[in-house]
Amino acid sequence: MRTFLVLCSLLTSTALHAQGPARARDQVTRLREAEGILERLVESYAVSGMEAPVRSLVEQQLPEGVRRQTDTAGNLWVTLGRGDPVVVFIAHLDEVGFRVAHIRDDGSLDLVPVGGLFPSLWEAKPALVHTGRGTVPGVFMPRDAAAADSQRTPKQLRADVGTISRQATEALGIRVGNTLTMPKEYVRLANSRATGRSLDDRVGSTAQLLALRRLARSTVRHTVIFVWSVREEIGLEGAEAVANALGARTRRVHAIDTFVSADSPVEPRNFAVAPLGQGAVARALDNSSVTNPAHVDTLMTLAGQRRIPLQVGTTNGGNDGSVFAAYGVPDVPIGWPLRYSHSPVETLDLRDLLSLSDLITAVAEQW
Repeated sequence: MRTFLVLCSLLTSTALHAQGPARARDQVTRLREAEGILERLVESYAVSGMEAPVRSLVEQQLPEGVRRQTDTAGNLWVTLGRGDPVVVFIAHLDEVGFRVAHIRDDGSLDLVPVGGLFPSLWEAKPALVHTGRGTVPGVFMPRDAAAADSQRTPKQLRADVGTISRQATEALGIRVGNTLTMPKEYVRLANSRATGRSLDDRVGSTAQLLALRRLARSTVRHTVIFVWSVREEIGLEGAEAVANALGARTRRVHAIDTFVSADSPVEPRNFAVAPLGQGAVARALDNSSVTNPAHVDTLMTLAGQRRIPLQVGTTNGGNDGSVFAAYGVPDVPIGWPLRYSHSPVETLDLRDLLSLSDLITAVAEQW
């Protein structure tokens, strides 16, 4: 493994820094294509359980002629090739946010979080309530001074939509069960960096779309299934439906998701360091799965053959592929390094998105 890591480091340096003019122009073109997809997906709202808007955008970006279906759980499938083995790639559509738990007599909303997040990053910010009739603006209410002095994290967030009674709030179309987010925007930073809320996992979703566009379908010698899953942030529910549908037929699953990296000016760099801009990450270990070292080596070999930058790392969090373990299916997750996970300012390097899509293509064509 150490030999592979050294080789990967050398390949990464070569791939990113020793580019001729033609290759540099090609990378600029590819970055523009990637941004065109990613920006649209990021600026769509889809708290867990309400993924239809972003699923529709993904469908619009699919290449013509691919077999697609939406299952009863809400997952979007694209199937290529025929016969065994069956290999699955899966990225999730949903994002973290809040749900309305109760409407108070004064018109304000009691909220519960949907997915793992830091409530203190949301308070005193603009809010959006997503209703059956459209989006209603509001604010996440700040705490009073006494509460703010006593604790860093609020016990419960509330939202104010400007009304003064329950009836007035309900007249806006707001109901218990509606989801809340905050306004968001995809923003390009210096060089190849970008920021926006819900990069997790719109980047993985974009990488799968880019791979499908470039995949030489004639080279697919067995069944390859691309899935955009629902309700990952609240317990991998969509992925579980996929695993149950396929059962033991699946030879291998690749969860395409975030690698929560400590490559940040504000975090200790003693665990989960995968520098932004140095390529996709083979997730060797996380809180939900351990990847077979032989499978990690295969990823490294493929990346080396195609001169794709690839890192290896361990991190926190889970991934959709882990629910396939009940059927004895190996989980070989592939991530992309992310700063400031589950915050309003998630940050990536777009070169890692290209690396990730290239690796997905290589695995689908050769493994």
